[in-house]
Amino acid sequence: MATIKLGLKENWRQFTLLVIINAFVGGMVGMERSILPRIADAEFHIAAKTAILSFIIVFGIVKAITNYFTGTLANKIGRKNLLVMGWITGIPVPFILMYATDWNWIVAANVLLGINQGLTWSSTVIMKIDLVGEKQRGLAMGLNEFAGYIAVAVVAFLTGWVAGQYGLRPYPFYIGVIISVLGFFSSWLLVKDTKHHLAQEVISSNIPRLTNVFWETTWKNKNLGAVTQAGLINNLNDGMVWGIFPILLAEKNFSIEEIGVITAVYPAVWGIGQIITGKMADKICKRDMLFLGMILQAIALFLFVMATSFTQYVLLAFLLGWGTAMVYPTFLASIAENTHPNDRAKSLGVFRLWRDLGYAIGAIITGIIADAMGMNASIVFIGGLTFVSSLIIYYRMKCNDDDLLKIKEWLNNRLFARHY
Repeated sequence: MATIKLGLKENWRQFTLLVIINAFVGGMVGMERSILPRIADAEFHIAAKTAILSFIIVFGIVKAITNYFTGTLANKIGRKNLLVMGWITGIPVPFILMYATDWNWIVAANVLLGINQGLTWSSTVIMKIDLVGEKQRGLAMGLNEFAGYIAVAVVAFLTGWVAGQYGLRPYPFYIGVIISVLGFFSSWLLVKDTKHHLAQEVISSNIPRLTNVFWETTWKNKNLGAVTQAGLINNLNDGMVWGIFPILLAEKNFSIEEIGVITAVYPAVWGIGQIITGKMADKICKRDMLFLGMILQAIALFLFVMATSFTQYVLLAFLLGWGTAMVYPTFLASIAENTHPNDRAKSLGVFRLWRDLGYAIGAIITGIIADAMGMNASIVFIGGLTFVSSLIIYYRMKCNDDDLLKIKEWLNNRLFARHY
């Protein structure tokens, strides 16, 4: 067997393949991101916001539970096997969305989509962390999340454009058929498992094992718990944006093409920004990255209720996307940094369980408040929760010694360069 080396450069072929596959994963969500709430309103005549958001609630719960079991089973079944299983589950989704005659079929499609996303996205995250080792986790996660969320943005824009030209169904979902087939065959035929890379890292790791992975990741460990609650709140506000914003913008008489642009800017900035912020997470204190990112999200949400023009909404979508870009790769890099390699997959599964439950919780809270008090009230409330989450990060999470050494080294290099 060839010598196993850790690092992005050393494993660039498999890493690049996994980045491309994660773009396919993100595209599956982007397929319905800008048009499904409009289908609920226009074709199924569903007026209640809680009913419209039911597909996000189901998606979030199923994806969250799948994330947990992916983390638990990754070492037993193998990362690649879980990845392939995820794509098999995703192939029927676009066909159901195309031909559904009842809203319950749309909800059922999102059960399958939740399983697809939980198995595939979690597998690619774990495999990339296995490949790169400890030095480039932030960059690795930045590239992973960049690929996934830029695909969300691109496909959200494309489906919005196709829907504007040819109608809400079936044509926009042809994109999903192509994505799911490419994702399945590339995962089945080209991906290699990373269990040997994991074994190599175990040899050199000096991080202590967690006594109870679930509870320490959930809250008891200060660093892990701070990250987990922020992940939940981040996806809580993303669930609100996903479900409410297309409806809000439609009520303000924006065209479906304009809605597609606004809803695409947010994940586009989120996705592209992570190339920069992922690398930043390897250089500076992760607590500060997370705190500033959550603060920016809260500010953007508060200002959304005051916006009136297309330009204002685009700028605020940019701000919200940048705040999310600061936190998303940092979440995953922080979990990996604070766990032993043998605990990592399960800890990531626990984190992603709570993080993606945020979709369901956000959709439920948003729908209840929007039906009772209006959509602006729900946006302000979610913005307030995001602000509180940033304070929990600031006061509970600590910079690791490695982070402080990196900051000191960075400052010394800048001062030395300036002096000479």
